[in-house]
Amino acid sequence: MRFPPAFLDEIRDRVPISSVIGQRVAWDRKKTNAPRGDYWACCPFHGEKSPSFHCEDKKGRYHCFGCSVSGDHFKFLTELDGMSFPEAVEKIADMAGVPMPVRDAQEERREKELTEIMEMATAFFQERLQGPEGAKARAYLRDRGLTPATQQSFRLGYAPDSRNALKEHLAANGVPKADIEACGLVRHGDDVPVSYDWFRDRIMFPIPDSRGKIIAFGGRALAADALAKYMNSPDTELFHKGNVLYNFARARQALGKGALAKGGTVIAVEGYMDVIALAQAGFENVVAPLGTALTENQLELLWRMAGEPVLCFDGDQAGLKAAWRAADMALPAVQAGRSVRFALLPEGKDPDDLVKADGPDAFRAVLSEARPLADLLWVRETAGGIFDTPERRAELEKTLRELTSRIRDESLRYHYQQEMRERVLS
Repeated sequence: MRFPPAFLDEIRDRVPISSVIGQRVAWDRKKTNAPRGDYWACCPFHGEKSPSFHCEDKKGRYHCFGCSVSGDHFKFLTELDGMSFPEAVEKIADMAGVPMPVRDAQEERREKELTEIMEMATAFFQERLQGPEGAKARAYLRDRGLTPATQQSFRLGYAPDSRNALKEHLAANGVPKADIEACGLVRHGDDVPVSYDWFRDRIMFPIPDSRGKIIAFGGRALAADALAKYMNSPDTELFHKGNVLYNFARARQALGKGALAKGGTVIAVEGYMDVIALAQAGFENVVAPLGTALTENQLELLWRMAGEPVLCFDGDQAGLKAAWRAADMALPAVQAGRSVRFALLPEGKDPDDLVKADGPDAFRAVLSEARPLADLLWVRETAGGIFDTPERRAELEKTLRELTSRIRDESLRYHYQQEMRERVLS
């Protein structure tokens, strides 16, 4: 939802930023000058003993002189409490006593109609999983070690091996053809004379949005000769693949409000089955991109939940290359209090394999050895190299300087370049 700038300005002006932040910190009595709206505290974003976190009511801003985080009312709530921007706006509006803008009624009604259809589809797939058609799918899930309770918790289902099963079910329940198409549940278009079900003979993974509403599906093929082992819904009015993380709502709830202040983190793994297997093993704070490389928007979602999310990759060459791509994508956006760590699994094992073979402690051990972004970049740029001459070391230093120059935050860029130079010289 977009908010009018005048509305955002009004609620910001009505609520002193110290009132928002004061709910989460204890103001330092010596340095704070409340009559002037000048407040100091120990930073809630990083551990410190002396207060270097400053907020000024007149400007409506905060800044930490220790870790360089800064922002306004909304950024404080999104980054510290993991709220979405609309949730932060709603909280500030409530504090200001200002009603929220009325959402466009037609837009709201349309979204409700489509999410209700997706709910109908989810129930259909769940029923088929438990029926005679779902025997093979149930056997697969049983072989993967997923309990009935876990399957129910994630609302897993089965799409029958039929071109029309879901389409006919929805039509029989009064869903218009155009709405079935709008939800991405059938293949249609000028080159498709008769629309047919998008998912067939697949185990179904409902994909919820940040509120828990089903907006898309992932499907795992049961047939060995299927063209695509995993397949997602197409982009629709409800769903844009690069903007969604699987299990985001549950992971955020598991972390709880204030996860950043409490040192909590979130773990990003490769796929649906990894998320579900880890949840069954007790790791609720796990999410996954939807079958593609992590996007900038997905990284922003991770940073809403934790200042230093752990990106978990397979330990083979493909996993390492995926980690490097993620590092390159994250590098420009990192700043003090906002980075990533990388956990590499034993070669040949994914998280599901690891917890089944060696138990949850084996995965905890992998997480405990997660490496910071600077380490991963250093390993990549020095792997296989011999830097035994001034010329070679100078070339390495130049490469690292060019790489770290992509960091937008000036202070952090300086520290990265200093550290890389020290590593070259050591």
